Amino acid sequence: MNEKILIIDDHTLFRAGLSDLLKRRGIEVADAVGSGAEGLKRASELQLDIVLLDMRMPQMDGISVLKKLKEAHPNLPVAMLTTSSDESDLVGALRNGAQGYLLKDMEPDDLVVALRDIISGKTVVAPDLATVLASAVQGENQPKEEKEDPFAVLTPREYEILTLLAEGQSNKVIARNLGISDGTVKLHVKAILRKLNISSRITAAVMAVEYGVKKTPRTVPPRRNL
Repeated sequence: MNEKILIIDDHTLFRAGLSDLLKRRGIEVADAVGSGAEGLKRASELQLDIVLLDMRMPQMDGISVLKKLKEAHPNLPVAMLTTSSDESDLVGALRNGAQGYLLKDMEPDDLVVALRDIISGKTVVAPDLATVLASAVQGENQPKEEKEDPFAVLTPREYEILTLLAEGQSNKVIARNLGISDGTVKLHVKAILRKLNISSRITAAVMAVEYGVKKTPRTVPPRRNL
């Protein structure tokens, strides 16, 4: 498999080193550019499998570029590659459609594995940021101002499962806690992602935290109904 990648990073030496590293591991670097504007232009011209995007850049920062990339190419995977372990950066990137949040000090082989996982459809967060992500999904952020409830489209059971996703529980743990099968949980998770128009359970968890989802704020149907 010869994946095609676009690198957007304002540091010339880093772009050159990363390009060489990826090429030696069988990933084709279609281009490596130094600004968000040039990156957006090249993304429209090239056939790509993934974009690797810096968070901190002058003129147009990574989140701004990410938003424009997802607007123009909603199915093109974008991974942030940054030195920032800030919780707000991580949450903001995932909330705006990034399929990966990776750190520049990752081991090269780990980076390549992460990129290929993202291309295959997974959402990947650097292992070193697990505690940062856990902090977010456990609700240590201050709740946002009152907004229209995006979860009104969910059934009570789907809402209950969303609260458990926000706690970081796996499908198996959710199934055990609710007394239902793994398959039923998977169906509910798929329905949640579809109704919220998002692509990953991590994004669902982050979204739940942003809107201040609380456990069991609604009446949940008796388990015998499922």
